[in-house]
Amino acid sequence: MFTGIVEELGEVVALEPAADSARLTVRGPLVVSDAVHGASIAVNGVCLTVTDVKDDAFTVDVMKETLDRSSLAGLKPGSPVNLERPVRPTDRLGGHIVQGHVDGVGRVVSREPGDRWEVVTVELPPQLARYVVEKGSITVDGVSLTVVEARDDAFTIALIPTTLELTTLGRKGPGDPVNLEVDVVAKYVERLVTAGGSR
Repeated sequence: MFTGIVEELGEVVALEPAADSARLTVRGPLVVSDAVHGASIAVNGVCLTVTDVKDDAFTVDVMKETLDRSSLAGLKPGSPVNLERPVRPTDRLGGHIVQGHVDGVGRVVSREPGDRWEVVTVELPPQLARYVVEKGSITVDGVSLTVVEARDDAFTIALIPTTLELTTLGRKGPGDPVNLEVDVVAKYVERLVTAGGSR
């Protein structure tokens, strides 16, 4: 489990595609400081399993399902990525409950700069709109954020200077893809209500 509080802005070293998967190597000195084979690290909000650690970089295998459901296939050497290690039972839950299971890919529609912050509008897949509510939580490229406005086809988020500086969201422009994970609590509530109504 993660919290959506990005620990480090990493950099893609290599993305090696295979027939139905890819091998991704990412430089991230902080997150590899205690990483071992089998550890989990969220890369742009996608929970991945470490297969190798060398110096200040780690390698993961990315299956076709993950490549199809996320924006990871579009990464290339030099691409910045948001990195987060799993939360420990003793840590503070600074963001919200994040699983690292991407629900879909959205696209940045626009950016409106403020004094020291920006309001960003993100288009989302229609099937995810019902889970996004005003003042609710959403994870965008692994960053836990509060929804400012929710519409049927898009939502807005306000990015503070720290988020703009320390995550990939400060660099994303109109048309750029972003990984979206909606609040898991909303999905469970929907499932329980639907199951209860079918009896």
